[in-house]
Amino acid sequence: MTKGFPDNLSSTKIAYISGRPTTLHLRKCKLVRESDDGKFAEYIFDQNSISIGAMDDNDVVLDDDTVSRYHCRIYQDEDAYLVSDQGSTNGTFVNRVRVRDAFLKPGCTITLGKTDLRFHILDERVEITPSNREAFGDIVGKSVAIRETFGVLEKIAPTGVTVVIEGETGTGKEVVAKTVHNFSHRKNAPFIVFDCGAVPENLIESELFGHEKGSFTGAIMTRQGLFELAQGGTIFLDELGELSLELQPKLLRVLEQREIRRVGSNKPIKVDVRVVAATNRNLEEEVKAGRFREDLFYRLSVVRIQLPPLRERREDLALLVKHFLRNSSFNKTPEGEMKIKGITRDALDSLLSYHWPGNVRELLNVIERACSFAEEEYIHPEDLPEHISGLGIIKRRATPDQTTAEKSPHRPGKAELERTFKDAKEEWVAAFEKDYITHLLKKNNANISHAAREADIDRKYFRKLMKKYEIEGSDE
Repeated sequence: MTKGFPDNLSSTKIAYISGRPTTLHLRKCKLVRESDDGKFAEYIFDQNSISIGAMDDNDVVLDDDTVSRYHCRIYQDEDAYLVSDQGSTNGTFVNRVRVRDAFLKPGCTITLGKTDLRFHILDERVEITPSNREAFGDIVGKSVAIRETFGVLEKIAPTGVTVVIEGETGTGKEVVAKTVHNFSHRKNAPFIVFDCGAVPENLIESELFGHEKGSFTGAIMTRQGLFELAQGGTIFLDELGELSLELQPKLLRVLEQREIRRVGSNKPIKVDVRVVAATNRNLEEEVKAGRFREDLFYRLSVVRIQLPPLRERREDLALLVKHFLRNSSFNKTPEGEMKIKGITRDALDSLLSYHWPGNVRELLNVIERACSFAEEEYIHPEDLPEHISGLGIIKRRATPDQTTAEKSPHRPGKAELERTFKDAKEEWVAAFEKDYITHLLKKNNANISHAAREADIDRKYFRKLMKKYEIEGSDE
């Protein structure tokens, strides 16, 4: 059989307009089996690969002595479904024609031994609208961007589709992955986290897929990998962009075949695991640069979720602070009561004025620090780090000596300190940002990438600050 049938097929994916998610195309397939007594059994799947055979670990188990243990596999290839015979004894047939690999047309009949399965495609299109909720699992927010994310998660979490979560460091990608798991039918099974950038490259394959005794120096016993440990559940691959080109084909095989091979073994092991991945890199650019396999990119990108940085969702700050104070162990008494009840308006204004290069993770650390410093039931500006509150800067500069004044004629004077805290702080922080960016660029010979890396902030935000203060630099 050849590809080219006219049906308009589309893989599970999200359609975007002007960067906003609008429609979820959820691809499912259905297999219908008619038994000898005239009864029908239906099997509906939203996963990329479906195994069929007589063994209990298949997705579809057939009680038919003419069906092999692992008879055939149905899988998605871009916009089409295919069936692949797995070396069965009696063969796989499509519309009574024996095949090894064949494209499947909706309504066709797949025959395995004495069993007929009718193949159907279910294409569900769901409009994505911002959710009305202000929390989804442990994700908190009321901004349009985050409520659109809730709208996507509500639709895809119950399915088995592969998800890639993109966003800057600290935006909460692991929290989103855990939420996807908790709102799926796998919630009672393991949730396994693996950071691709935190393990030496020569150990990653063993960590993910396991190894046999004696397969390499130091392998003194057989060991299960994380995919086996996650059986029935979800594996979260953090910092996916750090995975080497040598290991990427092996991950691709897991996604396509739903099986792994331990290091030192040729025996395949079936795994039933949902994959959720995360990266702070632009994978499309990585593919163009030859650092990430194109076929793996498309296999992973069933659903891609872009998390906004905190500076683009400042209206969520108050909710996030409230959430951290209410739920974090660092703010609990031995009796489980909240030690710090809330935050003052001035302290919240300080948080709103800050640019948050470390995003939600940085905010959590700041709140934890403030709780340890606070002497009252509410967080005040003086409980916050100086670079956020501006209080230490103002105190040190309120009575500058003549030398400092001559070196910094552009700095606000005493008159400015008589204004509101918010206005005075904003001017002081602006002066600090300009000095800081200028200093780093000078130190790094005007190289923006090196300066941004030293500052540990996103290069796009670094360039935004340069534009704000009309500072020149170079990308080279």
